[in-house]
Amino acid sequence: MFISRINKTAATLGVSLMLAISAAPAAADDLDVLGQFLQQNFPDEKDPLGAFLVENPNTQISEQAAIAGPLLSSQAALIMNNRTGEILYQKNINRVMPIASISKLMAAMVVLDGKQNMNEQVTITESEIDRLKGTSSRLSIGTTLTRRELLHLGLMSSENRAIHALGRTYPGGISAFVSAMNAKAASLGMSNTRFYEPTGLDSRNVSTASDLSKLVSAASDYPVIRRDSVSNSGSVYTSTGRQQNYKNSNALVREGSWNIDLQKTGYIRESGRSMVVKARINNQPITIVLLNSPSSSTRVNDARQIESWVNQQRRS
Repeated sequence: MFISRINKTAATLGVSLMLAISAAPAAADDLDVLGQFLQQNFPDEKDPLGAFLVENPNTQISEQAAIAGPLLSSQAALIMNNRTGEILYQKNINRVMPIASISKLMAAMVVLDGKQNMNEQVTITESEIDRLKGTSSRLSIGTTLTRRELLHLGLMSSENRAIHALGRTYPGGISAFVSAMNAKAASLGMSNTRFYEPTGLDSRNVSTASDLSKLVSAASDYPVIRRDSVSNSGSVYTSTGRQQNYKNSNALVREGSWNIDLQKTGYIRESGRSMVVKARINNQPITIVLLNSPSSSTRVNDARQIESWVNQQRRS
């Protein structure tokens, strides 16, 4: 009887929701239509679903999640099955937003496409000092590392000076490097994406959750990017003579409980906490894009909510 009541209320919701969506404006694909519909219409004791939730408060959250999707703090989100291309969940996936250090995935592809010598030594100069946000770095001026080492630090630990140095030493310098990033985005069909510099410190580096799913797919074709982005730690010696130890910027990687193929986190004030992850959840290849979450903890909690929700869908 319990399951029967859920099925009846879900069926009622389905009919009502279709009517609500059909009445939505043309720009509804950029709105969380389902979230708005539930908020405006439920719970209501005169409605079957509302009555069910009122009568069964302990199941309210789980039943809502089963029907409507995971309850996320991120302002935009996308969950996609990479095997089928099916979008399992979406929230504001076409909203253009700053993407911060997720930009480094595109920078990494441009570096590797450039076919430069990855064992060549590159020296950190004053050009790498962040004069836009004033962020610090453990790569002191004069530190010399190989391109391979710089790319590793940039992808794993989001080291801004490492990525900037790779762009500066690209043929034609930073301007040519950024042009190559934008050309690559265009070739991937990322029509709402624009880059102004390689690190993501500039808030004008923007994209959408939909475009970033294409970025994740393309970056996954590079074994070096997959390996470096999920690397757990690394260390280098700087010009000060000190050994600097780095860890992965993603708590999901550091914890080691997820089966992650590729990831990148991002943060500047304008972008909030963002993350892209390609992982295997319940033996399914899943891409997750989370943009503008309020904090590091809510970003990780959103990912865990998604993991639980995907597992729940597989069992149902």
